[in-house]
Amino acid sequence: MLPFFQRKNSRSLIRKIQVLSVLLDSFREMGLSKMASTVMLCFKELYLLLYRSKILLDYIKSSSKLWLLLQNQSISGHFHDLNQEISTLLDVFPSNEVNLSKDVKEQVELLREQSRKSKLMIDKHDESLRLKLYYFLNEFESGRIPDPNELRSFFVEKLAICDAKSCRIEIELLEEQVVNHDGDIEPTVPILNGFVALIRYCRFLLFRFEDEEGELGKWKHEKNKKGLISREIADTFVSIPKDFCCPISFDLMRDPVIVSTGQTYDRESISRWMEEGHCTCPKTGQMLVHTQLVPNRALRNLIAQWCMAHGIPHDPVENSDLYGESFVAGSPSKAAIEASKATASLLVQQLANGTQSAKTVAAMEIRLLAKTGRENRACIAEAGAIPHLNKLLTSPDAFAQENSARENAAATLFSLSAVHEYKKRIAEEDGAVEALSTLLKEGTPRGKKDAVTALFNLSTHTENCGRMIESGAITALVGALGNEGVSEEAAGALALIVRQPIGAEAVGNEEMAVSGLIGMMRFGTPRGKENAVAALLELCRSGGSVATEKVLKAPALASLLQSLLFTGTKRARRKAASLARVFQRRENASLHFGGLGVGYAYAGNSAADRNTSFAGDVSMPLHISVPVL
Repeated sequence: MLPFFQRKNSRSLIRKIQVLSVLLDSFREMGLSKMASTVMLCFKELYLLLYRSKILLDYIKSSSKLWLLLQNQSISGHFHDLNQEISTLLDVFPSNEVNLSKDVKEQVELLREQSRKSKLMIDKHDESLRLKLYYFLNEFESGRIPDPNELRSFFVEKLAICDAKSCRIEIELLEEQVVNHDGDIEPTVPILNGFVALIRYCRFLLFRFEDEEGELGKWKHEKNKKGLISREIADTFVSIPKDFCCPISFDLMRDPVIVSTGQTYDRESISRWMEEGHCTCPKTGQMLVHTQLVPNRALRNLIAQWCMAHGIPHDPVENSDLYGESFVAGSPSKAAIEASKATASLLVQQLANGTQSAKTVAAMEIRLLAKTGRENRACIAEAGAIPHLNKLLTSPDAFAQENSARENAAATLFSLSAVHEYKKRIAEEDGAVEALSTLLKEGTPRGKKDAVTALFNLSTHTENCGRMIESGAITALVGALGNEGVSEEAAGALALIVRQPIGAEAVGNEEMAVSGLIGMMRFGTPRGKENAVAALLELCRSGGSVATEKVLKAPALASLLQSLLFTGTKRARRKAASLARVFQRRENASLHFGGLGVGYAYAGNSAADRNTSFAGDVSMPLHISVPVL
């Protein structure tokens, strides 16, 4: 069966191969042992030529139709090269030295003449389709949406892309081309992304949102598929190491820089944060002593090595002064953005008015769209998705929950909540925080992960604290401290919430809050321990004497602080030292903990420890040396 495109070139090459196969059959009958060395050498070259021909024909059969159109001239050139090589091979082939039958000699001679006369052949029909494809992209580039009837005629009638499944295959194959893109090959990555956005738009414009051949089941197993690495952060794609992603944008960092608190961000994201008037570290909430950004060259090199090892295109910024220029070069094209806007509009329309099945498919697609970059997140938010995602979160419909629509809505809100201007908008949406809190308590592991991350992002906006208290998010976050998969983010969110007095009061009123944070200090990850001790310290600072008393009475706190002071991360050691100094300022520099009579003595800036004895059934003097950090 001939491929859909390059039919004339393919047919011509196949005919030539058939003649060569007749030649090979003749030699098989003669026996290769009788052949001259020059004939054997020609056979080796012929083998390579046939092998390359097979690769080219297989490539055309298995590639994206859009990609074949985009590469129409280049692929035609490959066919022409093979024709030239066949001509050269037959010119040097010693046909007079072998005893070939007359008819075989005539066929070989005819093939030689045809190959000599062959010229580069670019199919005019294929070329007209290629130009039409660029026309559609140019329409988006100019801010216009292409005529739906023209799109239907082009994709359905001329390209035979007739259903949602074939559209999905085209998207996946095009995305693989983006991942494997060579910088010397046209079109460039931004233009390729524009075509990906175009075909994604057509998938929903032309084939609507109903499930096609078990597509919902396919999406459930999408983590086994390959695809474009711009995401995450997405289950469908190669998982990017967490430390390689910017804590603000969640995208792979191109130019990692260090701020005064020691945290690393992508330069473009943290610069935008500062330009918005923020003077705190987004991740830790600490005040930024200065706005100087120090390049994290070690991390940048690690990211580059990881990208190279996984075949992922990465364009690190070698000179920070040239950052602006380089970033623009790697930014999505206007066509891609406009096509994504149109797609987001279609998706939101279905979230608003579609059938339950259509809403589920739309939620799945909008989740992935939200994870493919900040521009797409903006498209989704501006299209009005947040209220409709919130409705999906609270939907009692069994079908919606069965097919993970609720989880996809949470995942999308998590992606949107990474953008500062959307944090307050999400929190103000009636029922949104309550639904995320419920999902954190009752959802699947993936649903809980997206819910807790969204709540963490919302908690970084100081005006959301009251709303999170009212919605029951505090209780959900405290409960999540005991869940290994989400405890780290839950402790981080609580550390942010307790900075405000009303947040500290709410957390202090949760019976299991302090014990849960203590448990994190004992069994959590290094980052989890860091977040837990930070939350306890802020609880003491903002919660008053009652909250401080609860913290100081926590069993085993002293030994855990001692351990963190010497084994914790840099931030954990600093927070542990500050919490120890809170004890020092207490009257008599000592307290009874839980009736156990455990003595605490603290050495401040002196080398000698102060020992304090306590009355009680058990006396356990313990020294915590507080280093100057």
